[in-house]
Amino acid sequence: MSDHKHEAVGPLRENFLASDLYGYQGLLTEQENDVVRRVRTFLEAEVRPRANEFWEAAESPRHLLPRLAELDVVGLGYDFEDRPAMSKVLTGWLGMEFARVDPSTGTMFGVHSGLTMGSISILGSQEQKARWLPAMRRMEKVGAFALSEPHGGSDVSGGLETTARRDGDDWIINGGKRWIGNGTFADVIVVYAKDEADDQVKGFLVEKEFEGFSASKIEGKYALRAVQNADLTFENCRVPAANKLEHANSFADTAKVLRLTRGGVAWSAVGLMLGAFERAVAYSQERVQFGKPIGSFQLISDLIARSAADITASLGMAVRVAQLQDAGVFHDEQAAMCKSFTTTRAREVVARSREILGGNGILLENDAVRYFADAEALYSYEGTSQMNNLIVGRACTGLSAFV
Repeated sequence: MSDHKHEAVGPLRENFLASDLYGYQGLLTEQENDVVRRVRTFLEAEVRPRANEFWEAAESPRHLLPRLAELDVVGLGYDFEDRPAMSKVLTGWLGMEFARVDPSTGTMFGVHSGLTMGSISILGSQEQKARWLPAMRRMEKVGAFALSEPHGGSDVSGGLETTARRDGDDWIINGGKRWIGNGTFADVIVVYAKDEADDQVKGFLVEKEFEGFSASKIEGKYALRAVQNADLTFENCRVPAANKLEHANSFADTAKVLRLTRGGVAWSAVGLMLGAFERAVAYSQERVQFGKPIGSFQLISDLIARSAADITASLGMAVRVAQLQDAGVFHDEQAAMCKSFTTTRAREVVARSREILGGNGILLENDAVRYFADAEALYSYEGTSQMNNLIVGRACTGLSAFV
């Protein structure tokens, strides 16, 4: 748990996003704001100019990985000898900054720095942390996270088909995983499989060169196209016992990682909203119809105002969940409600933004359609809106509506 305190640092409006109408960035310290400015500058210079190009080509911007390491923001939420863990508010804010420019790049970064490094940090032994995390921080080793399966999404807690069997000094994994971000090029994949001996979910670090492991890119994907989602196949894949995550021995352990990262999806949803919203506002100021900018028409102004409110409410919810996590409070319903609410609002904001651009909104060169499509992926992954709502309902009533 971070003991980092969040106090407003005074007027920094010149460094705030114009769309941060309640000034939430003022909750960050001066040091944290320095990190945000550094990342924002990098994203505007290195990512934004080519985001549409990589999206259309369905290619991950892997050339950025060494540059991300130079920024020293990889694994920012975990303790290292020379760098203590930073706050969840800051790490969430950075996820928002990534998604504001390009949700695909943000997902590539988040899968590595959040889900994969988070699994090792939370569930790994001290030896496993020392072996993997420093190299992953330097981006010398890229990570992926493999839980979802071809036949399993919301029911993976009890329905994993991928199996693991102990065989002497190794484990033998058989089965398949689907929708695995970074899966085609990751050096190490955190794989969750059901132990044949006790039917409990265990976690393993599968290295790409292991015999019996293969990955193939999923084609025809029209959301987060620059993310290399993969189908993974394990055919008697032999994994050394040293690569079994020491503290990943049940789905309850896996849920510790998901509880943390589900809040991260909310930050990404806010960033995606911001990106689409800012493009729509700029267009409303530039596009002239009937002799005046369309932003001066009441119908357009209403769409903008409604989106601004959705963004502000969603950002406030994401900030509060991060603050609770910084205080050591991790309840399933908090992250679930935040994820469901923000991704639902994201769908609405990107639709309004595309509408403001009219026919130009379906042209990739105008960005809006990229955010529009990417919102669908965020809405579905890390638990559908409906499943997250059932988690919230259970917390409110004490009664489970799960099948």
